[in-house]
Amino acid sequence: MDAEWISTHALSLWATLLAVALLGADLAWRRAVRRREGLDPASRGFLRPATVLAVVAATCLLATAVAIQVRDQSGLTVFDASLASDLRANMPVPVLRVVAMVTRAGDPLVVGAATLLVFVALLVRRHHRLAGAWITTLVGTALINSGLKAVFQRERPLHDHGFVVEHSFSFPSGHASGSMVFYGMLAYVLLVLSPPRAHRAIVLAAVATITVVGISRILLQVHYFSDVLAGYATGLGWLTLCAGSAEYLRLREGRKALT
Repeated sequence: MDAEWISTHALSLWATLLAVALLGADLAWRRAVRRREGLDPASRGFLRPATVLAVVAATCLLATAVAIQVRDQSGLTVFDASLASDLRANMPVPVLRVVAMVTRAGDPLVVGAATLLVFVALLVRRHHRLAGAWITTLVGTALINSGLKAVFQRERPLHDHGFVVEHSFSFPSGHASGSMVFYGMLAYVLLVLSPPRAHRAIVLAAVATITVVGISRILLQVHYFSDVLAGYATGLGWLTLCAGSAEYLRLREGRKALT
């Protein structure tokens, strides 16, 4: 698929990716619900250990492959530069203005403030173990992303629209990894605390927000494609590891309460 063609049809592709992500999430959720039917309440986990291990392994491999391409400035980085250049030439200014507002959902200040609010709310409601998992997950992803940026020190794409100005390094995308971890972990917390009738909507809302925020960074030309891909991969791996660990402890606690 040619970079110029992608830049010309960027909004249509964005909408298509969002639709595919929502459809995939809905199908996965329905399958998970069917799998949990008939199980003992103490065994109805949202994440199985085998799933956690598979996702963590796959995302580590993907992130490593992308990182090697970026380090060696191989074929993927050529596509990155071409796509960023074509987007700069083809994206209408009014569209960029709207996308710049959408991307705020992943801003560090927004995510950081919301993280503290959720943490305090969980402590007040005496969900101490969940609060610990929450803050560990969010602080951890910030440290991982900052460390990777310091290692790779990749400069951001050039752009002149002025709607979003970033001064940190580009690889990996903090908005992509941060939105993946924040909205993904928020979904997990809500799944644990909310009634089953709300679960499907929670999952779909999280997937929609994560998809929209990450792709917006490419459209705004403040990140390369590979930055966002690596951000999603590292974020999903860390999210799955943390949520899977929290789920294991939750189920173990539930089994103890029944014995």
